[in-house]
Amino acid sequence: MVLVRALGNRNRPLFVAGLMATAMSMLAGVAHGRESDEASRHDNKPAEENAPIIVLGRGLPLPPATAAYGSEIITREQLSREPSGRIENALGSLAGFQQFRRADSRSANPSAQGVTLRALGGNASSRALLLLDGVPQADPFFGYIPFTALAPERMGVVRITRGGGVGAFGAGAVAGTVELASADRSELPLYEGAAFWGSRDAQELNVSFSPNVGTGFVSVSGRWERGDGFHTTPADLRVAASVPARYRDWSTSIRGVVPVGDNGEIQARIALFRDNRTLRFAGADNSSEGQDASIRYISHGPWQVDALAYVQARNFTSKTISATSYRLVLDQRDTPATGIGGKLEIRPPVGDAHMLRFGVDSRITSGTMLEDAINGGTGLMTATRRAFGRQVTSGFFVEDDWTLGNIILTAGARADRWTISNSSFAERNAAGVLTTDTHFPDRNGWEGSYRAGAVWNAGDVLALRAAGYTGFRLPTLNELYRGFSVGAVRTNANPNLSPERLRGAEAGFDVTPAPGMKFSATAYYNRLKGAISNVTVSNNVRERRNVDAIVAKGIELSAQAELGTVQLTASYAYAHSRLRASGALDGQNPSQSPHHMASAGLSWEPMMGATIGARLRYVGPQYEDDLGANRMPDALTVDGSAQWPLMRGVALVGRVENLFDERVVTRQVGNDIDLGLPRTIWLGFKITG
Repeated sequence: MVLVRALGNRNRPLFVAGLMATAMSMLAGVAHGRESDEASRHDNKPAEENAPIIVLGRGLPLPPATAAYGSEIITREQLSREPSGRIENALGSLAGFQQFRRADSRSANPSAQGVTLRALGGNASSRALLLLDGVPQADPFFGYIPFTALAPERMGVVRITRGGGVGAFGAGAVAGTVELASADRSELPLYEGAAFWGSRDAQELNVSFSPNVGTGFVSVSGRWERGDGFHTTPADLRVAASVPARYRDWSTSIRGVVPVGDNGEIQARIALFRDNRTLRFAGADNSSEGQDASIRYISHGPWQVDALAYVQARNFTSKTISATSYRLVLDQRDTPATGIGGKLEIRPPVGDAHMLRFGVDSRITSGTMLEDAINGGTGLMTATRRAFGRQVTSGFFVEDDWTLGNIILTAGARADRWTISNSSFAERNAAGVLTTDTHFPDRNGWEGSYRAGAVWNAGDVLALRAAGYTGFRLPTLNELYRGFSVGAVRTNANPNLSPERLRGAEAGFDVTPAPGMKFSATAYYNRLKGAISNVTVSNNVRERRNVDAIVAKGIELSAQAELGTVQLTASYAYAHSRLRASGALDGQNPSQSPHHMASAGLSWEPMMGATIGARLRYVGPQYEDDLGANRMPDALTVDGSAQWPLMRGVALVGRVENLFDERVVTRQVGNDIDLGLPRTIWLGFKITG
């Protein structure tokens, strides 16, 4: 940890690459020592004849009471049919999942890609915890999710659990948990590739190669895409400086898995990505990049173990163009951030009726903001600013599932120690004279989180469930120390923000009338005390503040059916969400929180290797601001995809987004608005072998 902090920003990628090169060498050494006649096996040898088959590349099995919290699954097949080819839109097929704004990662500012669930309000930071193979993916400084680095074709399954989380890295999961799992050995072909051409000269290329190595395997993948983009500004509001939202990004990853002993395996991963976008005006360029590495040990023996360590090096840059002079007024030239963490989870053998798990985890984040303020008239620099902060959250967790015939009870608790330290803000004028030099006092505290639930399997058709939970989230370094501007609206940071604290309960049922058919319903009540919101303090000025609470209550419905070669899915979420605060805010809708969200999908497989699918998505009206002055209209979009085999291992693929060219408003302040993706058509080829 000390070594990483001591490294310069430019040397951190080399450190990450070196760490993973060492890990990969260790994997290769372990694999080389195994017998060659086992090289083609995908599974570990069972310790007993009746032992479960272990597939390389997976984590520990799900606890039996997982159903108590109403988890939803997105399968690898559903991800492969996503019309946009983007993970955030695939997640959006579950009603209730939302980003801060309606735009996806082609036309949104990366720093606005926070995710939440259950209409708990948006402020661009994530209130839901998103994990990939157990590793938190939120940016260490901003809290946003780097979606362009999470390619759907690399994933095996996605599990979304709404409500507060208590398990590993549960600090931060106030709205829920999104768990992404990389594709395992059984799901990966030897090689796969796809190339697409789309509207507005858009191009997309992704490839993967996943050979067996010794008794394990390695999967190397890459993705590149670009597009000339579309005008987010309506035609009647464009000026000479208006340009389309161009984008260009790439990501690559290498993941190695090798068995260790009779029941264990080591999983190692390194990922690199870079993302460049231009938003609204010429020169309004931003970029994000990252170098991530992790190593994980899984033991499926009598004492099950999940041990994980990771390091993340991230950076973000952004240029702000004045909405009046259309000249550069702010150059956020560097925002290097580091995330380091790990966990140890142990599941001892305590009998068939119990699954006990306990462990520890820790996450350390630090980041620096460097920006230059520029006079929009003269083009001369007027000030330079530097902000720095460091956070540590370390916790202990314990949870047990107790099976009593048709009833499964579960209860868990976390105790977390958090610190915010070494925080400062400095500003120098054009002459380099220090005009502000503020060092904020260190802060720390303890937080306790709890959850409990029950599932009653009342026969083969009906299951009843109920759960209650608490949770907390620290403000991000971005919320504490970095202000920003969008158009004419300025949002100021607040170094005095306190943690958010959640209390919630839910109850629901699952009905499975026949194999392949399921209907679920959940009613919930959540209260987020001290919610961090962008509060209007004067005309065109907002500030991040803790409000008394956000109270969200609602109903969630989902259904799925497999009828031969036809698959149907549907999801609906109703949320009644209100701010509890003094003054004009009391009773208002939280910003970016629609009451209604719905999604429906249809997929047909007319022959082996061929699929035809369509998806409908509805998002109700929502407000841009906390005072309800800027109401964005609802939007109904239809997407589709089709794949048809041409020869063995080769298929023609077509995709369409926003088929009927719905006008989707993603931001609105008075008459100043941004629009989302118009109709976009893709055609390409997919090769699998």
